[in-house]
Amino acid sequence: MTPGPRVVLVTGASSGIGEAAARQAAERGDHVVLLARGREALERVAVDCRALGAPSALVTPADVGDDAQVAAAVAEAMARHGRLDVVVSCAGVVAYGRIPDVPVEVFDRVLTTNVLGTVNVARHVLPVLRDQDAGSMVIVGSVVGHLAVPDMAAYVVSKWGVHGLVRQLRVDNLDRPGVHIGYVAPGGVDTPIYRQAATYGDSVGRPPFPVTTPERVAARALAVADGRTRRSQVGIANDVIRFGYNALPWVYDRLVGPLFTLAAQDLTAPVEHGPGNVLSSSQERYGLRGGHGNALVGIGANLVELGRRRLGRDR
Repeated sequence: MTPGPRVVLVTGASSGIGEAAARQAAERGDHVVLLARGREALERVAVDCRALGAPSALVTPADVGDDAQVAAAVAEAMARHGRLDVVVSCAGVVAYGRIPDVPVEVFDRVLTTNVLGTVNVARHVLPVLRDQDAGSMVIVGSVVGHLAVPDMAAYVVSKWGVHGLVRQLRVDNLDRPGVHIGYVAPGGVDTPIYRQAATYGDSVGRPPFPVTTPERVAARALAVADGRTRRSQVGIANDVIRFGYNALPWVYDRLVGPLFTLAAQDLTAPVEHGPGNVLSSSQERYGLRGGHGNALVGIGANLVELGRRRLGRDR
């Protein structure tokens, strides 16, 4: 633990979990370095962070999928502060649809942002942490990095890659006992990422029940960074789902389709196919929360809609 204000770099800081992590670091008096694609959204978060208590809030617009941009952002942070104490890697995008239905450039971009983007961040921050022999990098994954769900092939593959990357980074950095590689895997979180997702399936995605807040995930990430906990899964539901996937795969495979439709899709919303924010930033929808409402109410609405569709087929 560095005495006094620490330097906390957050990727994906313009929205959702990344914004929550930046705000919480600011509240505890840390310097924050904010990295994401959209400058306008980052400037909004920076203003909030300064008001919350951050001694400084450095805005470093960069696309994590572009290694040169990440290198420049980390270099700017080092020029300002001379060190990094905590790095929280949150940047990510989502695409809905089966592999044949998602355009190749969208599918590849999900992998580039989520997997290669995390690699790019690690490539440039880990030499800093290793030279210091101190500091933490915490990577935000997902419960789907431990299982499979319908209509999210690109995202599932990317989060399995992120999970594997964490294990590899831990092995590669065992020679630096002061460098800590952390991992946090949430389930459903009320963030704007679902409304910004690329959509090429039959329904609109929503966070699955039980839904947690971005603040809770951010708090876990910072607790992992500080060494106050090693627990990576956010919510006991993750443990139940992972147990079913691994111990009872035949049961899981039969149930995951209908349960995913009921709990993780919005059957009442109009479907608009398109790339969402995968290929470019769409800052008008960025924010701390996603405004998805009560998940149980959403499940109820889906049940009503499924009943209506069944009646329509029977007539």
